[in-house]
Amino acid sequence: MARDVWVLHGPNLGILGRREPRLYGKVSLASIDRVIVELGQELGLNVATFQTNHEGALVDRLTVAMDEVDGCLLNPAALSHGSLALADTLRSMTIPVVEVHLTNLYARERDRQISLTGGAVAGVIMGFGPASYELGLHALAAMIAPAKARRKRT
Repeated sequence: MARDVWVLHGPNLGILGRREPRLYGKVSLASIDRVIVELGQELGLNVATFQTNHEGALVDRLTVAMDEVDGCLLNPAALSHGSLALADTLRSMTIPVVEVHLTNLYARERDRQISLTGGAVAGVIMGFGPASYELGLHALAAMIAPAKARRKRT
């Protein structure tokens, strides 16, 4: 049985490939989404993606996700550092959420080294560029795997 997962992208991720390519690389969000959807199929996940530049839209999607999907992969982007509303929503989640970042927050500017959202999710993967999404999806898949499949690995 395939599990449903949402991949949610925050502010400015829609301009990846053009936004500070020295820092974020030249890969577009559309390319990342294609890879994630394909990987999801391999992992038995139905993956749907969503990008917004608006904090409230992410809060709304996460709230709906609890009733609609089995887990979320989230790149809150800069909202990670300043959104109490997003952090509060994440603490209320009844499904697993894995946070991802393209860059290593701890190697960035001081203000970016603080994450309000990181402590409110199941785990954080950062610093591996677009592969952060792939690693995050693998982690999420392991968390939402049916109990029977989890037992086979032990």
